[in-house]
Amino acid sequence: MEKQLIISISREFGSGGHVIARMLSERYGLPMYDRNLLEEISKQKCLDSNTLYKYDEAKRNKLLSRTVRGYSSSPEDNVAYMQFDFLKEKAKSGESFVVLGRCAESILKDFDGLISIFVTGDLESRIRRTMERENLTYDQAKSKVAKHDKTRKAYHNNYSEGKWGDSRFYDMCINSSVVGVEDTCATIADFIDRKIKADNK
Repeated sequence: MEKQLIISISREFGSGGHVIARMLSERYGLPMYDRNLLEEISKQKCLDSNTLYKYDEAKRNKLLSRTVRGYSSSPEDNVAYMQFDFLKEKAKSGESFVVLGRCAESILKDFDGLISIFVTGDLESRIRRTMERENLTYDQAKSKVAKHDKTRKAYHNNYSEGKWGDSRFYDMCINSSVVGVEDTCATIADFIDRKIKADNK
């Protein structure tokens, strides 16, 4: 790989975005950063990883936090910015990687090697997938999909310039329900390969 490649995957819950990110990581031989980056941060800063996980991808409670001289009392803010800084340092070092969520399409937008993808899916397909994956009833899965989508949207829109899922802020938006997760991944990989080829001309 001649140039840096950063693949950012944002996704609706139940769309298979996590599986797609892992498949792309394996296809291109790149490290994948998801919640696992909190383990690295906890080691670097001598913090309890379980505490970091508690506030991962969560929007801060405005009523219980405040910012003074650029420092926030919000644990949600602090965990979010530690992750953003971690990813920026990785990108600045020239490392290529796959990152799932964490507003990467926004915080890493100044890096030429970034390719940002948003994976969506039909609601019924996402509910059925969640039922099968987590052994839930239809109503339980529907509730979980709605809850996680709401949380992700609130988190993303709190820290990003663009709106979550707005196609104008991603290089590609794709519905995994149309051809399934594996073929969706293949379509994304074809797009990435074509972009790499165009960039290397």
